[in-house]
Amino acid sequence: MKLFPYGHATHPQWQMAAGLVLAQLRAQMALPAYASSPTLALLYITDRYAASAREILEHLSAELPEITDWSGTVGLGVVTNQAEYLDEPALVLMLCELPPDQYRVFSGVAPLGLGFEAQSALIHADGGTQDLPELLQEMAGRTASGYLFGGLSSSRTSAFQFAVGGDGNINGQGAASGVFSGGLSGVAFGEGVSLISRVTQGCQPVSKARKITAAESNVVIALDGEPALDVLLDDLGVSLDQPQAALEKVRATLVGLVNAEDAGGRNAVGRNGNFGSDVIVRHIVGLDPGRRGVAISAQLDVGMELAFCQRNVQAARADLTRICAEIREELEPEELSVETAHALAANEAESAPHPGRRIAGAIYVSCVGRGGPHFGGPSAELQIVRRALGDVPLVGFFAGGEIARHHLYGYTGVLTVFSAPA
Repeated sequence: MKLFPYGHATHPQWQMAAGLVLAQLRAQMALPAYASSPTLALLYITDRYAASAREILEHLSAELPEITDWSGTVGLGVVTNQAEYLDEPALVLMLCELPPDQYRVFSGVAPLGLGFEAQSALIHADGGTQDLPELLQEMAGRTASGYLFGGLSSSRTSAFQFAVGGDGNINGQGAASGVFSGGLSGVAFGEGVSLISRVTQGCQPVSKARKITAAESNVVIALDGEPALDVLLDDLGVSLDQPQAALEKVRATLVGLVNAEDAGGRNAVGRNGNFGSDVIVRHIVGLDPGRRGVAISAQLDVGMELAFCQRNVQAARADLTRICAEIREELEPEELSVETAHALAANEAESAPHPGRRIAGAIYVSCVGRGGPHFGGPSAELQIVRRALGDVPLVGFFAGGEIARHHLYGYTGVLTVFSAPA
């Protein structure tokens, strides 16, 4: 599998940004290491271009007639292998060369047909969609692995998705012309497309994991048989006798939740003191002094595990480095050729995209609350990925919620790579 051509640009006029991206793509497609006959495009634009979404797609489609399938969405920011574009007009585009019988673009008006056997799927979704968790569960059930990856569109104006099928428009989409709102869309991949995906958490537990022993709707009333509010205050070292200090500490605290069946018998807080990928982080939305309960922005069930947590820059950086190292370790063969060894050992300045890394391309979906200062400076999050994986083709966006397996996450990053055979 050859490297996927990709491009990125920012400019107040989308036509100029599109021209810069097309120039990058064409230059790469002329190189022997890059794919020269891609058919699937992944397009992400910032909401600064939202009003021109249809024009952008039509223009790029006309300039790249060999691309038969398009998928993507809008974000408050977009990312590439070494930079993030937050709160500025920008677009990123990656062209994937995959066997045509090993992927299908789908949407709510053109769902995945029964004739395609999906192994996994890239999902772009509208966060305002009714019963979205159930839709994700259903979609995951239609894949052999049960694995979805992607995120929710994020925008200060209109949220939308790109979805174009092989004939230039998905059947049944009508006047949408490949740009539409609501529901979910994406790309389903067959077993012939090799993917490796990891979830990185952005929060650090500040308490041990406890079992919810009493709950009503979204209010946890008891943890390990003790009043939940008392447990929270004890873990944070505060008292309602000093309400201002207590409220400030509570506002900075979140909750990590995990279903017993998802954890598979593992504790929500691992031996290293960090959350595993099964943990879903949610906000504390209120306190209930009458019932000594804590209200959380999630439906709760008795038997769930819960741990209080806080956003932590050091933990987020370390965990992102960890998942990148896991991906590299899984990709590196036991015996390396001289060429591959040099490619893997190259420093950041020399780490140009190289097939020896076995990464044809990558997609990174990060929470809108993670970019920039949360990692220590502009583009610091993507620089961590680049240092760990090398200068590989990568595109993605900042989402209003991240999707991995059948879960909808918050404050996480989902990194997925298309891998080539050893």
